[in-house]
Amino acid sequence: MSIVEMKVPTIGESIAEVTLSQWLKADGDYINLDEPICEFESDKATLEFPAEASGKLIHVAAEGDDLEIGALVAKIDTSVAAPAGGSAPAASAPEAESKEAAAPAASATKTYATGHPSPAAAKILAEAGIDPSSVVGTGKDGRITKEDATRAVASGSKRLPADKATKATPATSAAAATAAGLGLDAPAAFSRNDRREKMSRMRRTIASRLVDAKNNSAMLTTFNEADMSAIFALRKKYQEKFVEKYGVKLGFMSIFSKACAQALMEMPAVNATLDGDHLIYHDYVDISIAISTDTGLVVPPVHNVESLGFADIELKIKELAGKARSGKLTLAEMSGGTFSITNGGIFGSMLSTPILNKPQSAILGMHNIINRPIAVDGEVVIKPMMYLALSYDHRVIDGKNSVTFLVKVKELLEDPVKLMMSI
Repeated sequence: MSIVEMKVPTIGESIAEVTLSQWLKADGDYINLDEPICEFESDKATLEFPAEASGKLIHVAAEGDDLEIGALVAKIDTSVAAPAGGSAPAASAPEAESKEAAAPAASATKTYATGHPSPAAAKILAEAGIDPSSVVGTGKDGRITKEDATRAVASGSKRLPADKATKATPATSAAAATAAGLGLDAPAAFSRNDRREKMSRMRRTIASRLVDAKNNSAMLTTFNEADMSAIFALRKKYQEKFVEKYGVKLGFMSIFSKACAQALMEMPAVNATLDGDHLIYHDYVDISIAISTDTGLVVPPVHNVESLGFADIELKIKELAGKARSGKLTLAEMSGGTFSITNGGIFGSMLSTPILNKPQSAILGMHNIINRPIAVDGEVVIKPMMYLALSYDHRVIDGKNSVTFLVKVKELLEDPVKLMMSI
């Protein structure tokens, strides 16, 4: 017997541990060289682990296990020959015809991924009670993606058998029968059940970093408000031509990013990083954009915002958001950043105090836009107003600099012509 040990590889400089989130191959399966056998969830991304040899797979670790770099994951018995006819039996002619009719757009190439849902897709299908075998995968080699699962839920695909569905408890059934006998409406179902679920590695990492930022920095927040009238007028006037030329809408994020970048270049202290007894000043602005996903908040940076145009920023944010929500962000795309922007306004937040994204020294919080009465030249008028919040590390940034920076951003937002002319 010849055994090849599969161990957790080195993934990145800052990653010392991963979680085995899902086996892609069953214990005892025959696998081919370079065929992915499982998925690892790191602090920043989900990664597939390919086989280092061909042979029989022997599981060592279990799904949900936390594994250090170098830990044993599985073994491969290379003395086992491939099964006759290949690694997977071919479908019968009627079955093959049926599948082709049901999924004419599916890839002809079938691998381990064919018909197999990604972790995010599996969660969506399980919660909706949908049988994965009834869903056509449009991902690589026919894998079921999150988007496929969402479409399946919307279209009402084949549900799991009734015996796998949640059944009413005897007490609930009895109450319903009693109500029916009395000619009353059935009582609303309620539960006293609890569920205990292990936090995902990303959620645990987020929690740890937030607590670290709160406990190990002198964090303060300063507030201001901005009249968004000029930005509304700008977008209304040029949106159609902008989309026609660049294929993407002119959103608030690119305008806020450019305003922050211009202010940061003028005030490098707000763009600085604390490293022991030294301050690192950056002659560029990499803005980390907070993106909400099903597994948690990620903050991939847009590099050199000070040198990019509005369309370049919008396209990059769109690309990063798409990758984040489909779990395809790479470690390189998650690294770096000198300043962060988070927009709680898209969820309806009126005011908040965002927590620092260490090792950065400042983060800008955007909020929802509300028409409010304000005084202009001695008269009360209704204006679309947004509260702005700047959280900062007081060890790096003085109160004067933080307030001046936020006022500068406010001025650029209220008069975007200054932003266009870099004045």
